Amino acid sequence: MLRDADFRRLWAGQSASQLGEHATLVVLPLLAVLTLGAGPGELGVLRAVGQAPVLLLSLLAGAWVDRWRTRTTMVLADAGRALLLGAAALACLLGGLGLPALLGLAFAVGALSVLFDVAYQTSLVRLVERDLLVRGNSALEGSRSAAQTGGPALGGALVSALSAPVAAASGGVLFALSFLSIRRIRRAEALPPPTAARPRARQQIGEGLRFVAGEPLLRAVCVASAAFQLSFAAMTTVYLLFLPRELHLPGTVVGLALAATGPGALLGSLLAGRLPRRFGYGAVIVCAAALGDGAFLCVPALHGPPRVTVPALLAVGLLFGSGGQLVNVALMAVRQVVTPDAMQGRAAATINFTGMGTAPLGSLLGGFLAGALGLRTGLLVTAAAMLLSPVLLALSPLARLGRELPSARGVSGSRGVARNP
Repeated sequence: MLRDADFRRLWAGQSASQLGEHATLVVLPLLAVLTLGAGPGELGVLRAVGQAPVLLLSLLAGAWVDRWRTRTTMVLADAGRALLLGAAALACLLGGLGLPALLGLAFAVGALSVLFDVAYQTSLVRLVERDLLVRGNSALEGSRSAAQTGGPALGGALVSALSAPVAAASGGVLFALSFLSIRRIRRAEALPPPTAARPRARQQIGEGLRFVAGEPLLRAVCVASAAFQLSFAAMTTVYLLFLPRELHLPGTVVGLALAATGPGALLGSLLAGRLPRRFGYGAVIVCAAALGDGAFLCVPALHGPPRVTVPALLAVGLLFGSGGQLVNVALMAVRQVVTPDAMQGRAAATINFTGMGTAPLGSLLGGFLAGALGLRTGLLVTAAAMLLSPVLLALSPLARLGRELPSARGVSGSRGVARNP
C-alpha cells in the first residue's frame, strides 16, 4: 500500500464502505426472496430500482464531484446510508418493512452509492501522482475484492442465521466506520473559485459527454461496459433465484457462493500490476474478460447435492472475480491517464452512466426470462450473452494497447506520462 496517511484513510474508509455495500446488495434481494416470498418479476423490479440511480444520477453526480471536495461527498454519502439502514433495521423490529419500503430503501441507498463511487474514484487522482495510479488503484481494488468476499458471506449469514434487522444494521455500522475514517483526510483539494461565469451543471454534463464520446479509448470502454452490465444484471437476477430454488442452497451457502468472487478479485488485483506490463494492456483486458465472463456458462449444467455443486460454484466465482478485476484495474488506469484533472469526475460518471445505466433493464430482463424460460434455460441464455462484452473489447482500440499506458498528450487540457471503470 502507498505510504501516505491520507491515502490510508481513504483506503480504510473505502474498504468499510465497500464491505457494507456488498453486504447490502445481498441482504436486500435475500430479504425479498426468503422473507417476503418475492417471485422472479418482483426480484427483477427490486434490483432494477436499486440500480436506477446509476442511470438517473450518474451524470449529475459527476458534475457535483468536479465542483465539490470528494471528502465532503463521501462522508455525506456514508452518513446517509448509515441512517437509512438503521431506519430499516428499526422498521424490521417493528414489523413494518414490506416490499414497498424495501423498494424505497434500495433506491435511496443506490443514489448515495452513486455519489460515493464517483467521488472515491476521483479522489485518488487528487491524492497520488499519476505514475502511482496503477498501484493506488490496485490497493483500492484489492480492498474492494476483500469486500466482495466478506460482504456477501456476511449478508447471507446474517439473513439466514440471525435476523433481518441485524442484517440491515450491519451495513449501517460499516458505513458509519467509513464515515469516521474518511472525515479524517486532511489534504486540501484545489477547487475552482466560485464566479458568476462558472458553468452550470447542465453545461458541465455536456462537456463530460462530449469528452468521453470524442476519446476512442473511453468510447470503447462505454460500449463494452454497457453490454457487460446489461447481461450481468440479467444473469445475476436469474442466479439469485437459481441457487436457492433450483439447487436448494440455504442463505448462508448462497452468500458463500457469491463471496467466491472476492478471492478471485484479490488475485486479479495482485496480477493487475504485473501482467499488463508483461503481455500488454490490450491482451490482458480481452483475455481476462473472455475467461471471467465465460465461466458462468457451466453453471446451468450443475445438478446434485451441495457437496457437488458448491465447489463448482466457488471455482466459477474465483475465475470470474480474477478476470473481472484484471479488466477493472486496467480500464480504470486507462481512463485516469487520458482524462484531464478537471474532467475526472465527469468522465467517471459518464462511463458509469453508459455502463451501469443498462443494469436496471438487465435486471428486468432477467426476471422476465426466468419466468418465461425457466431458471436453468434463463441462466444459460443470460450467461451466454455475457460473452458479447469480450467480443466488443477485442474489436476496439483497447485491444491494441501495448505494455505502457497511453500518453495523454493528445487529450486537450490533460497531462501525465504514464470496468468498473
